[in-house]
Amino acid sequence: MVQSRAGRGAALARLALRIGGRYVARSPRLVFASVERRRELRHDLALRSADDVAEELGAMRGVLMKLGQMASYIYEDLPETVRTTMGRLQQTAPPMSAEMAAGVITEELSAPPEEVFAKWDPLAFAAASIGQVHRAITRDGRAVAVKVQYPGIARSITSDLRNVSLLRRIVGSAFPGLDTRALVEELAERLEEEIDYGLEGRSQELFASYYEGHPYIHVPHVVPELSTARVLTSELVSGSRFEEMQAWSQHERDLAAETIYRFVFRSLYRIHAFNGDPHPGNYVFHGGGRVSFLDFGLTKTFSDHDLAPLVDAVRLLVFDNDADGFRDALERAGFLKAGAPVATQRVVDRFGHFYGTVLKDRPMTITPEYSSAIVRRFFDARSPLAPYSDVPRAYVVMQRINLGLYAVLGSMNATANWRRIAEEIWPFKNGPPSTPIGEAEARWEAGRAIAV
Repeated sequence: MVQSRAGRGAALARLALRIGGRYVARSPRLVFASVERRRELRHDLALRSADDVAEELGAMRGVLMKLGQMASYIYEDLPETVRTTMGRLQQTAPPMSAEMAAGVITEELSAPPEEVFAKWDPLAFAAASIGQVHRAITRDGRAVAVKVQYPGIARSITSDLRNVSLLRRIVGSAFPGLDTRALVEELAERLEEEIDYGLEGRSQELFASYYEGHPYIHVPHVVPELSTARVLTSELVSGSRFEEMQAWSQHERDLAAETIYRFVFRSLYRIHAFNGDPHPGNYVFHGGGRVSFLDFGLTKTFSDHDLAPLVDAVRLLVFDNDADGFRDALERAGFLKAGAPVATQRVVDRFGHFYGTVLKDRPMTITPEYSSAIVRRFFDARSPLAPYSDVPRAYVVMQRINLGLYAVLGSMNATANWRRIAEEIWPFKNGPPSTPIGEAEARWEAGRAIAV
């Protein structure tokens, strides 16, 4: 099922040669073709390359597939055909056989699934980079989702991480102009955490317990007695997936977007934790702004020390208009080298762009073009600040979430007064509710305080 290290390396090499050779073979035609014909040839070339990459990544899973998933929803400037092809990887990884999934259950829970559960669906209803999900009914009558890890995925991930340099070349060839260095290195640092379903279960329970009873945010609870390092059993969530939600009215999409935004930043500032995989396949929508959040395999927690310079940066830029203080906060966080020979106003122009949704106290629509511009700014190696900028290790996951959040909200064309919503959550403001969702959230929070 999972290829050996040598086999996966050979597959990567074949893929790189196919894509690279295709560009070489087509280059004379591109030189002498008309402008329109060059566009057609490049479009065809990108689509064929994307098909190759999707096929290889989908079959190989692990690091490779995860990168494909991220590229498909983060980078808006990819041709639509390429985005569509790569988008297959968000939820449609090739499943393992029913027999193989049953074997994992038997090994982990000491009995075949038909004995462990009152009812077991041998056909997976969702598949991703590390495992696939089956429906089941527990012996006490609860409907659950059972995530079963692919056999050998840990070895596969190790092999993929040793192929990082080759992976960069492959994705760079398939998507000219996309700087994948930060994405690949972040995966190499973090993906190994995702194979421990025990860790994921504890992270999921952290969120589920905190958001218990929330009127709009729902995180399914874990069933610990039916969970191990390779099997994770949680409450089954039914609802609409991202693609279905996109067909809803703009008002409904705006409500869902507000809830996603609140979940991300409330989790950061109130429980100091981030769900590190914000792609569309991890949301289930119920209408009226209610959203369930899935997949906590990559959860990053932060200390007060980690968050302090970030909180200062927001306050100094947005409220105090203190350019020097904003720069100092970025230097303390490690995003900018201290004493870099660049003007402070240039620093504000470069980094202030990432605070664009909260600089003005007014409604703003986050468009695909806006979110794409954020990504381009993040990966802009030509910026005069590039030699002096860095993403500190403590914030790598946070940057991935920020980019992913903007991409998701941009694809929804979400409109809100993001500044007012943020003021409710920022610890130095604790502003009054600004929307009906905010009012309901404030009542929930007041109830939690009384209960505690």
